[in-house]
Amino acid sequence: MTTSKTTPDASEGLHPKRWLALALLGTAQFMLILDVTVVAIALPQMGVDLALSREAVTWVVAAYTLTFGGLMLLGGRSADLFGSKPIVFAGLVVFTAGSLAAGLAANAEFLLGGRIVQGIGAAMLSPAALSVVVRLFAGDERNRALGIWSALGGGGAAVGVLLGGLITAGPGWPWVFYVNIPVGLIVIFGLVRVLPSLPPAPGPRPALDVLGAVLVTAATGSAIYSLTVAAEIGWTNPQTLIAAGAAAALYLLFYWRQQAASSPLMNLGLLGRRPVGAGVFVILIATALMVAVFFLGTFYFQQSAGHGPLVTGLLFLPIAVATMTGANLGGRLIGRWGARILGTAGMLIAAVGLLVPALWVTTAATTIGVSFGAFGIGALFVVASATALGQIDPEEAGIASGLLSTFHEFGASIGVATVSSIAALSLVAGGGDTGFQHAFLFAAVAASLAAVISAFVIPPRPSM
Repeated sequence: MTTSKTTPDASEGLHPKRWLALALLGTAQFMLILDVTVVAIALPQMGVDLALSREAVTWVVAAYTLTFGGLMLLGGRSADLFGSKPIVFAGLVVFTAGSLAAGLAANAEFLLGGRIVQGIGAAMLSPAALSVVVRLFAGDERNRALGIWSALGGGGAAVGVLLGGLITAGPGWPWVFYVNIPVGLIVIFGLVRVLPSLPPAPGPRPALDVLGAVLVTAATGSAIYSLTVAAEIGWTNPQTLIAAGAAAALYLLFYWRQQAASSPLMNLGLLGRRPVGAGVFVILIATALMVAVFFLGTFYFQQSAGHGPLVTGLLFLPIAVATMTGANLGGRLIGRWGARILGTAGMLIAAVGLLVPALWVTTAATTIGVSFGAFGIGALFVVASATALGQIDPEEAGIASGLLSTFHEFGASIGVATVSSIAALSLVAGGGDTGFQHAFLFAAVAASLAAVISAFVIPPRPSM
């Protein structure tokens, strides 16, 4: 509805190079999501080469996801205020530079610094790129574009495990970072030629709410930190409780700031809108399930089943294909079925698939079950994007995309922290498979409950 007044090609109402732009932006998003998991299998080799402590190994992953998730709203708001195009390019440059720094790292400090720079670039790039996609497409084409976007993002995590195994067994761990450099440069030069200007909304440009950005970043960082350390030191440990309490206090301060600021970082009423709230719920559950099963699968295959990193990576290939297939099919079906039916079905498929390794923990059963569940999870990413962003005005596309991406990262932390606590005994060498089974069962039950909730919270398909 609102696309006609903002799309660059006046004759057709759509930019003629929109699909090429989607391909380049999707490649960038694939790279960002892939970087969450591509490092996982390389961590043991990194630890040996750089003499990393156990805490430092944990922070190689957490530094990226914490910065990525914590700064997401600032990136989305910046895209709304200054235009999506410059924020996309700034994010690409910063992420590529961070990748080079991490690959060249000779110690823990340099490596973690590179990961933080990567997270800053990702926080700018991801919401701004999704904002561009929302503005370039309309109607059924937008659903198809979001389906492709979701397939790339959803499959990126699974492919990251595959590539991590291949690279670690081949040229070595620095190349999990080096591969981002040529990809980043190709995307930058490609987008220079195909992206339209996409200026911000006309009128006076309000100031960026820096204090609000600091508060929400600190709050999100504290929450992610509490969930991350809970798996190591326990949910009732004072360190976990203090971090969780700090997150709650900082979120309350952020709420106060958004009510008091003349130009707030985000319109909190956005979350109160049923489509946006439903989309945020779906993305939270979908990402929690996806990253949780990747985490469990990686440890089960390598630690319990005795497979090496290369074989583990190859075992994730059908899981990656299933995730991308589910997202692509979801993009085609959502216009016909509606988000409510597709979202509920995706949750139920995920529940059935994750129940398989809960009952039979073998390499074959885990691969088949998780692949089937990943097919449903892939469709959920389309439901989340289409529901939350389908009726957003262009001037709110950046912050809405940032909100969705923030809960994407938050869901990843929730999933890993929860299942790692449940599977704690199995994560210790010689701990058996009981913990894995309990964790997969918990994920299946969570997906089933989410299916029931989705049937009520996702708005029904509007009558034509």
